[in-house]
Amino acid sequence: MEDFHAERHETDQGGRKVFTEPGRVIVVDPSGQSFIRHDEDERFRFGARNIQTQQVGGETRTIVVRPDGSQIITIAGADGRLLRRIRRDREGREIVIIDNSFRDPSAVGSFYVELPPPMIRIPYDRYIVEADVAAPDVIYQTLEAPPVDRIDRRFTLDEIRYSPSVRLMMPSIDLNTINFETGSWDIPPDQAAKLQVIADGLYRAISRNPREVFLIEGHTDAVGNPVDNLSLSDRRAESAAELLSQQFNVPAENLTTQGYGSQYPKEQTDGPSRVNRRVTVRRITPLLDGGSAH
Repeated sequence: MEDFHAERHETDQGGRKVFTEPGRVIVVDPSGQSFIRHDEDERFRFGARNIQTQQVGGETRTIVVRPDGSQIITIAGADGRLLRRIRRDREGREIVIIDNSFRDPSAVGSFYVELPPPMIRIPYDRYIVEADVAAPDVIYQTLEAPPVDRIDRRFTLDEIRYSPSVRLMMPSIDLNTINFETGSWDIPPDQAAKLQVIADGLYRAISRNPREVFLIEGHTDAVGNPVDNLSLSDRRAESAAELLSQQFNVPAENLTTQGYGSQYPKEQTDGPSRVNRRVTVRRITPLLDGGSAH
């Protein structure tokens, strides 16, 4: 992270502290709430045959053409926010993977949503699955599992990213088979192979439903300052997503990533913690679609 400090710039925007660094923007509210944004298009560019950018009205379309002729189309609004992510196959057929232009009429205020704690009716070890001890069938079932409680409306991707009570509606898998060194987002080669079973589960789920979307979350321990930790965790999530796509052929467009720094520890400690330096995978398709538990 030290390499980014010289390139990080801090500004004050209406009481918010905004930190800009290569590939990332970090926002810290006066209340202490913070979040990080990044451009996911960079992850889709790997191995691209061609990349086009078009202005259509107030929207920006980025079209990534892959070697097989298929395309990933990202449509962003004038403010840079994702509106839609589309996959177009070689025959021109389109699948809308994410429609982020929808705003539920019952949604109010910002992208932060507060929901009551979900009623969890499944065993806890099936709600938060530990990848290092879970059988492959449990991994597969979790990556296709329904919400644990009733979902009353659709949520935007930003509402899911920035609202922990929304994400808690879905079971998750902690990739504790990957151990990050302090201050690092690199995945050692000897640990990369441990993602095979996760990749198999993701690939199977996406083959059954090409519109499946999975959130890859990055987390850190509490060592270091919060801005560094947000950046570090976001890069850890991106590293895992890149590895899943580039080494295991999981479609990159069906993954989205987000870092949370040290905000959601598994182990309550202010010191170094390998348990807290983790990546989590969560299916979020029902949250985007407004699906119900069953």
